[in-house]
Amino acid sequence: MSDRQQKVLEYLKAHDIPFSCYEHPEGKTIEEAKRWWKDDGSVHCKNIFMRNHKGNQHYLICFHCDHDLDIHDLEARLKAALQAQGKPSCGKLSFASPERMMKYLGLEPGSVSPFGLINDQEHHVHLFLDATLLDDKSYPQPEHKTLSFHPNDCRGTVVIALEDFERYLKQLGNTYEFISLY
Repeated sequence: MSDRQQKVLEYLKAHDIPFSCYEHPEGKTIEEAKRWWKDDGSVHCKNIFMRNHKGNQHYLICFHCDHDLDIHDLEARLKAALQAQGKPSCGKLSFASPERMMKYLGLEPGSVSPFGLINDQEHHVHLFLDATLLDDKSYPQPEHKTLSFHPNDCRGTVVIALEDFERYLKQLGNTYEFISLY
């Protein structure tokens, strides 16, 4: 177990947030990871780390792994969400560099996860989660709304109930919101 994975598990345990975790071979992409995911009833999530055109704001975007996002449509949706809150527009988005990913999330490409926010002590990164993750129709087992993410290492998967994941997010202090991404 890597130090990054251990840090996530210790954080969740220290905050009494229930979860399960299993290890598997490396899965840096969704296609690779799908080979190793268990049929655990969770919605497996895809996570991308973006920056605005000025490079002074960073966004973690989380959505169902079976969906893809059009960057131009994503820009429009994030812009509308931010402006509705009186915040500045995200402007043109691009993928953040591996150096920025390490600086703000302490992660390497292929291991991006909302658990990387544990490393964002200044609460710089804003998290956007797709609203369908709240929807019963998204879940293989609607009576058990669970999500799964890498534990900051692409050789493992954490499965966590939606309500416990939201408790985790509230503990962190980063801003986040659920919005319709597609």
